[in-house]
Amino acid sequence: MNFLSRFEPLVGSSNLTKIENARIAVFGLGGVGSYTAEALARSGVARNGTARTGAGELILIDGDTIEESNINRQLYALYSTIGRAKTEIARDRIADISPSCKVTAINSFILPDTFYEVLGEDFFDGLDFIVDAVDTVSLKIFLAVEAEKNEVPLISAMGCGNRLNSDFEFADIYKTSVCPLCKVMRTELKKRNVKHLKVLYSKSECTIKQNPPASAAWVPSIAGLLIAGEVVKHLSRPEDFS
Repeated sequence: MNFLSRFEPLVGSSNLTKIENARIAVFGLGGVGSYTAEALARSGVARNGTARTGAGELILIDGDTIEESNINRQLYALYSTIGRAKTEIARDRIADISPSCKVTAINSFILPDTFYEVLGEDFFDGLDFIVDAVDTVSLKIFLAVEAEKNEVPLISAMGCGNRLNSDFEFADIYKTSVCPLCKVMRTELKKRNVKHLKVLYSKSECTIKQNPPASAAWVPSIAGLLIAGEVVKHLSRPEDFS
């Protein structure tokens, strides 16, 4: 019996193999992305990455290190990890969860003008999914444009800060409302002729308005887990993804 024995009945053995062979990139390992990456690993993503016949890979991208202010909401943030790179902590945790998972940790701040220089011109080749959990709006827009151009499924996390509620839902960006970040994204993606972008967002008004945003422990973590679940379900049933 392996650690996926309680999960396999939910998806079936053939779909579990797809999940184990998946190549997924997670941009951003903060409050949302850290929980997404962990849930993907605990679901067997890229578990066959080191196998001779497997193609799985979990690509984790973040240039940040842990600060004390991260402790209230980020999975990797502990007093013992302050100052360490988030990608390194993620890699070590996943190795202890799913030892055969192939993790590529990229400790770098990515911007649109350095994207291909850092990640390579063939970055999108063979990718099964991308998770956008970054705060930088220019990169969120860039990922949406390039993912659609390269026909790689993408989920983008919208605003999680300044709120105590966690009533998130998935929608196409052009069917969203209320969320200020969604409004910016709709405007910019329309200019760039992006047809679709699946996002996780909330219709509820923020609890407060503050910059930098305030954050509760449960809000970004719930968002991250929901995104991971949607990715895994897509790998099992891609025809349902829209």
